Amino acid sequence: MDSFTEQAGTLGAPAPEDASYGVLARASLQEIRNRTLKHGDTFGVFDHNGDIHADPTGAEGLFHRDTRYLSRLTLAINGSRPLLLSSTLRDDNATLTCDLTNPDLFDEQGDLRLEHDLIHIRRSRFLWKAACYERVAVRNFLDRTVTVVLDIVFQADFADLFEVRGTTRKRRGKCHDPVVGRDSVLLGYTGLDGIERSTYLQFSPRPAVISGGRTRFVLTLEPRKTRSVLLTVECLDGEHRTPRRESFFSAIRGARRSLRRASSRAAAIITSNDIFNESLRRSISDLYMLVTDTPEGPYPYAGVPWFSTVFGRDALITAFETLWIDPALARGVLFHLAANQATDLDAAADAEPGKILHEVRYGEMAELGEVPFRRYYGSIDSTPLFVMLAGAYLDRTGDMEAIGALWPHIEAGLAWIEHYGDRDGDGYLEYGRRSEQGLANQGWKDSHDSIFHSDGTLAKGPIALCEVQAYVYGAFMAASAMAERLGHADVAERFARRAESLRLAFARDFFDPELGSYVLALDGDKRPCRVLSSNAGHALWTGIAEHVHARSVAAALMGRASFSGWGVRTIAAGQSRYNPMSYHNGSVWPHDNALIAAGLARYGLKGEAVRILEGLFAAASYIDLRRLPELFCGFSRLASHGPTFYPVACIPQAWAAAAPLYTLQACLGLRFDVEAGRILFDSPMLPDFLNTVHLKRLRLNGATADISLHRTGHAVVVEVERRQGAIGVVTTT
Repeated sequence: MDSFTEQAGTLGAPAPEDASYGVLARASLQEIRNRTLKHGDTFGVFDHNGDIHADPTGAEGLFHRDTRYLSRLTLAINGSRPLLLSSTLRDDNATLTCDLTNPDLFDEQGDLRLEHDLIHIRRSRFLWKAACYERVAVRNFLDRTVTVVLDIVFQADFADLFEVRGTTRKRRGKCHDPVVGRDSVLLGYTGLDGIERSTYLQFSPRPAVISGGRTRFVLTLEPRKTRSVLLTVECLDGEHRTPRRESFFSAIRGARRSLRRASSRAAAIITSNDIFNESLRRSISDLYMLVTDTPEGPYPYAGVPWFSTVFGRDALITAFETLWIDPALARGVLFHLAANQATDLDAAADAEPGKILHEVRYGEMAELGEVPFRRYYGSIDSTPLFVMLAGAYLDRTGDMEAIGALWPHIEAGLAWIEHYGDRDGDGYLEYGRRSEQGLANQGWKDSHDSIFHSDGTLAKGPIALCEVQAYVYGAFMAASAMAERLGHADVAERFARRAESLRLAFARDFFDPELGSYVLALDGDKRPCRVLSSNAGHALWTGIAEHVHARSVAAALMGRASFSGWGVRTIAAGQSRYNPMSYHNGSVWPHDNALIAAGLARYGLKGEAVRILEGLFAAASYIDLRRLPELFCGFSRLASHGPTFYPVACIPQAWAAAAPLYTLQACLGLRFDVEAGRILFDSPMLPDFLNTVHLKRLRLNGATADISLHRTGHAVVVEVERRQGAIGVVTTT
């Protein structure tokens, strides 16, 4: 997907040159099923008990700006690990709550001192402003007073995120001796980059025993009474050196208010299916947990644990998926990426003037250049997607002021497409890394073996991907419309001609009658990669496809070889490198399917879009917290069986969380006519599992409407429940 791709190839392929950036599958995240929290540039990965006990390459830990600030945090009662009762995240992801109890506890002579299930321990934890706050509430359910001992053990390895994922370093910085106070411990590390990073732990009440790696609390509990221990863990770096010492209770109020403010921007969706409602609520909660406030506006980070940072492609697609419910995300993404648009040539960063950012990293290895991702531009599709999103944002909001401010960046992006992006002057956008440290493949399928010919031979560059040409078409069409609105008629006409020329060439060079679909790519010799892939569905999304080709592509993608029952596979069964357990060569990605569903709906194929929505919903119904992961395996759906998980898929992942929202929009045919002040529903269709959909607080031009859709047989009736301001609702069939 991004700079971290699977390590193992297929067909016995050798490890790629950039394998050191891969996610090593040493343990299945699906098997462990950790609990995750995030706020801003900080995220935590915990086990079900709320503990952290990471080995050097384990996923657990408290991370801040790509460094692990806490690699161990364990709780014991009288020397024993508590028993798990339950572990859950609040519906809004604000707090992790772990309910625990004591096991059978014995004295030194081996006699039973305290039977199990008599002491209840509730751990409540959340993240706020680069700190982790925890309250450990211990309640005695006996009718007599007891004394219990709580031990909290902690450690910080200050490992770089790339180290945690398996990259070996020859040298590391220096860990400092702990600084131990009466109720606090400071753990420090100075990296080879010269940056001092520290973990500050503060406890309340004052521990009975405290050292550089352990605290002990002796609690006397009266019958039916509760005592609490509070713990704050702050991540301090070069920008923030002084502990804030904010209380647990004021911090939790701030964290919850912040989440409520952000999520209240979004339209609400309530349906007749309770399980689907749970999945949608989790999607919204995950999205706003992943959103980080930047100076330019809200920005969705890609995912936890390995992509909790700025990614261009991921955020752009997430913004497309959520544009109908919260345009503020798209605005934040556009302005942040514009502020970080490349202005110079830098081969090590794959940067060229006008190119849109791929990824930003803040860890020690990125600062030192041990990995190339400090500020990296190695994605071929972020730039056309940026221009496309600007056009879609204008269509959704009518915000000409924003487009006027973005126009120089839009023009710079289009200039990059035409000059730097077209490597051989044939009119197609192609990629090839500028240095050996960069990513070998630079589309969204960026595994080393994801672009290949029908015989399995890996394609050699520069490579023109199918979906990227579709994005370029969408970018020029969007730019033409924006230029027209800005009064640049000549520029608008030039972009329109450029788009039409590309559309004709694409139909000629990419459609393969034998495949019944578009080829995956053209290699450096202009040989087509005749592989049936999900990429072809993105051509429907942007509208570059001829109508006759669109129906053929839809039939190919929804056939048994491509459609698993859960969704469209990245590569169809029977293709040379097909492997349903691979990262990009046969798996199912929710965001990929959402774009395909939007493309199908664009060409009037609502029934096929509904099938995709049904598949994604069915998958989510089997998954913990109803939460769609980054991807799952492409094995065929079996009756009464859930999907097969991919071992190191990130969860939550922004564009996966938003996929059901965008797919539902596609099925409803929901569009916005800003100039006329109307919400449009083009031939809406609902799947069998939904009888009713209520949309609350749909916003347009400062007005709002509550709308309900009811399925009656094969038809869907649209009803306006409430409107505030000048807003119309129109349904077409």
